Amino acid sequence: MKRQRYFYSPEWNKLFALFLMFGLMFANAGQQEFEVVHLNSRDFIPLADWAHANDLEWSWFDGDKKVEVTNRTTRLVFEVNSTQAEINGVRIGLSFPFAKERAVPLIAQFDLDTAICPLLFPPHFAKTTPIKTICLDPGHGGKDSGNRVGWHYEKNYTLPLALELRKQLQQAGFNVVMTRTTDKYVTLADRAALANQCGADLFVSLHFNATPSGHDTAEGPETYCITPAGANSSNEHVESSEFGPTAGPGPTIGNRNEQKSLLLAYQVQKFLVQILSANDRGVKRARFEVLREAVMPAILIEGGFMTNPTEGKKIYEAAYRHQMAEAIVEGVRAYQRLIESPTLARITRHAQ
Repeated sequence: MKRQRYFYSPEWNKLFALFLMFGLMFANAGQQEFEVVHLNSRDFIPLADWAHANDLEWSWFDGDKKVEVTNRTTRLVFEVNSTQAEINGVRIGLSFPFAKERAVPLIAQFDLDTAICPLLFPPHFAKTTPIKTICLDPGHGGKDSGNRVGWHYEKNYTLPLALELRKQLQQAGFNVVMTRTTDKYVTLADRAALANQCGADLFVSLHFNATPSGHDTAEGPETYCITPAGANSSNEHVESSEFGPTAGPGPTIGNRNEQKSLLLAYQVQKFLVQILSANDRGVKRARFEVLREAVMPAILIEGGFMTNPTEGKKIYEAAYRHQMAEAIVEGVRAYQRLIESPTLARITRHAQ
């Protein structure tokens, strides 16, 4: 195990002077010095050091298998040897497992940079334009039926969800374009291309999940955003089979808006779980073709499991899809506030 000194100066620290004008006090502003632990060719940071620098307390629980990190407005949960974390009640997929070395909890520097800090301390985006146009992508269509459960085809439920969502987004003041409005087949490449050509500010692809026969207990929504360059995706086998050919771990077009896509996915997932009172399957990462090729912030929502006896019946009901559309709109609006009014959003983000 090799150790070195590492100077960590995240981009968001540049905004501390502005925050002070509004009465916000962040501990240890500016450059922070952390010790780096090298494990499996990766840089890990002692969690205690990072927590202390950000005015957070930490403690073990569940037999020293999990760590809780808290302050008055924030709660993080990590599990040793797991890539699953929790940020203020929403599950987040990490790129590398949380670790423990000689009773010292460690988190990958990569995950601090690409998941934890961007959500806790959203960076300032200098070139942000107002969100006006949203491209909705009802998954599947035509010869591509998507998942099938009995006589229920996924394509027949993604479209009415998209139509309901379009109505609610328009009522909220957004322009909406659709990759399809009827039961027709649209290639994955054409879906992203349409969003790019029309100059959409956001891309939202809508799907429903399913499991193999006999495995019907899985339930709950999950929201995907682009995988950070250099990391593996959450579900490589799904990525390569259902949503087009996979790409390597290097950069893609979608990585240009990686942090914005993460913020959008987090907000949408938060409201899906809250409004639907659903099981939280979390924010996940993937290089689906529509996410790779979109030039704007892009997410793919799996709205629940058609194969779950209870959740499946809800998905087939218009009232439940209406609620799901409401949740997505709330997520988009929360993201809009964060992006378009960053200072105000940071002041109020924990009060929402």
